[in-house]
Amino acid sequence: MAFDGSASPTTNNLRHRNSKGNGHGNDGGGGRKMGIKDSNGGDGGGYCYKGTGIGKASFMTWRVEDVVYVAKNHWIPCIFGLGMLFFIHVEYTLRMVPAASPPFDLGFVITRSLHGVLSSWPELNTLLAALNTVFVVMQTSYILWTWLIEGRLRPTLAAVFTFTCRGILGYSTQLPLPQGFLGSEMDFPVGNISFFLFFSGHVAGSVIASLDMRRVQRWGLAWTFDILNLLQVIRLLGTRGHYTIDLAVGVGAGFLFDSLAGHYEACLQRKNLDNKLAKTFA
Repeated sequence: MAFDGSASPTTNNLRHRNSKGNGHGNDGGGGRKMGIKDSNGGDGGGYCYKGTGIGKASFMTWRVEDVVYVAKNHWIPCIFGLGMLFFIHVEYTLRMVPAASPPFDLGFVITRSLHGVLSSWPELNTLLAALNTVFVVMQTSYILWTWLIEGRLRPTLAAVFTFTCRGILGYSTQLPLPQGFLGSEMDFPVGNISFFLFFSGHVAGSVIASLDMRRVQRWGLAWTFDILNLLQVIRLLGTRGHYTIDLAVGVGAGFLFDSLAGHYEACLQRKNLDNKLAKTFA
């Protein structure tokens, strides 16, 4: 499966085969496609519905072999579609957690044994907290290095975006500390001071550093950071230092703000180019 070169990924749709096509499709062999025709005249891979009758609707052209082809060749969105239906059922049949009860957290359930070990072994908890703080210093140092030494702004910019938005969200909804929280003076921020639970800055910072390492092909370092980040997630769940949703959103935030920083850099480059052209032809 490939995207048509004449249309953006957002206007391309799932391609499917039809051996009896008329040979005029853009898939180069008589294939039909379920899609949308570009409003500017370009072929986005299908039809722009302009009629009033149901017979002209796109789904009326679908056949059994089309559905089979999509299920076979586009199984990832199919799995997510089934997942959506499953969780719709779960959501509408779930018993809500009472207001007086602590939140249910699947990550806490999975790491219950680790929590028990750390509760009964404070020295191990302190050691792991210290090691985690070292990892936070590593990711912070790397991000600053890319800016101050290598002159690449994107990771630092992504971190600034991340922690500003984290502060806004963390202050807006101040979650209670999870029951059984195991604090340590060696944990970052050092000294058992207060911190925002939503979302995890530890995880987001690790993702930002890892993404940059991949861009500059520091593959070994990137995989090392990913493994350490996973161990960090397990430890934070085991110490009840973050809810599962804090950690999951931390991963997403790292990707999101790295992407936004990249768009910002691209805008700066286009602006600088436009300014150079204006000076050239002035």
